[in-house]
Amino acid sequence: MKAVVLAAGEGTRLRPFTVSRPKVMIPVGNRPILEYVVSALVDNGVRDIVLVVGYRKERIMSHFADGKKFGAKIAYAVQEKQLGTAHALTVAKRHLDGDFLVVAGDNLIDGRAIADLVGCRRVPAILVTKSETPSKYGVVQVENEKVVRIIEKPEAKIGNIISTGTYWLNKELLRTVEENVGRDMIGITQVLQSLIPMMALSAVHTTGRWIDAVYPWDLIGVNAAALTIRGQEIAGTVESGVTIKGNVSIGAGTRIRSGTYIEGPVTIGEGCDIGPSVTILPSTSVGDGVQIDSFSLVSNCLIMNNVDIGSHSHLSHSVLDDGVTISTGLAAPAGMAFAKVEDEFFKLERVGALIGEATEMGAGVVISPGSIVGSGCRIGSGVRVTGNLENKSVVV
Repeated sequence: MKAVVLAAGEGTRLRPFTVSRPKVMIPVGNRPILEYVVSALVDNGVRDIVLVVGYRKERIMSHFADGKKFGAKIAYAVQEKQLGTAHALTVAKRHLDGDFLVVAGDNLIDGRAIADLVGCRRVPAILVTKSETPSKYGVVQVENEKVVRIIEKPEAKIGNIISTGTYWLNKELLRTVEENVGRDMIGITQVLQSLIPMMALSAVHTTGRWIDAVYPWDLIGVNAAALTIRGQEIAGTVESGVTIKGNVSIGAGTRIRSGTYIEGPVTIGEGCDIGPSVTILPSTSVGDGVQIDSFSLVSNCLIMNNVDIGSHSHLSHSVLDDGVTISTGLAAPAGMAFAKVEDEFFKLERVGALIGEATEMGAGVVISPGSIVGSGCRIGSGVRVTGNLENKSVVV
């Protein structure tokens, strides 16, 4: 069986974390989101994979290459303009014959979810799950395991069963999708909804893992879910006087200095320098080449590559992109916040700071909960940041 993985989009609502990478390449648990998707397919014997790429496609193609490293055979189809999922599927048509899976490359999905779809043996089929926030997705109304209606992002509460954007389709439906793309139907669910009166579309419920990151703060929860470490995997150097509890992974070339306390699940990449006397609490991932100086505390954070965190800093429920540099004494506590993305306002129960790549901060900076700091910003010492900063902002 083949699978088409849709990985062409930018993920505009996740800015600034998609400034230099597509959404599918955001690392959670120190692996790109798309890598979890590929692994879930391979684990179910689906090794013939077509990646539909577009925005920043080089980042994807250089990482996955021909797929051999991941146990897969990967081909690429390029969507030059991001015109929706239906159009994305049609650009992969030359690679397809017979039945095939369609999977969104920007959702964290596990092998159990793919197994549920493959095991249903009914084509066409859509994988559905329950959601606490169904208004963000396509709500699926089901009767006798058949889809009777799909409503995209409904304003009223009409149910909590949603589409995961994962399908089992065939060549005949692909032709229909292609015909409807010319009629301004940009989403696969739009096309399927129009066909429901004429076909039996099976709804396959899954209890497997499926998590989407729509907004920057969603990455904190996705990162926590991705930390499926079992036991302690220590390849680096751990000095005497270090306390490690629970499931913790430490990469090669990393040094954990004396007095440091780490409580898992935590993963730390290669070539890092942590401590002395640093505290890292659960649900934290630390990328490669990261330095965290003495007497700093990091809790439930996603820290990407080549980040430098000065001493006496405190970060909770925060995301730091590649190359962020912090002098000393950063305070980025978690708390209730009101955040704004694309003219929408959100009340968040618990969030810290969301900081874009290559941003530099002076000493004693305070970032209010829910603040989104763009990439390439320069923030002077003693500044308090409240609200959002555009890319390349300078605050003194």
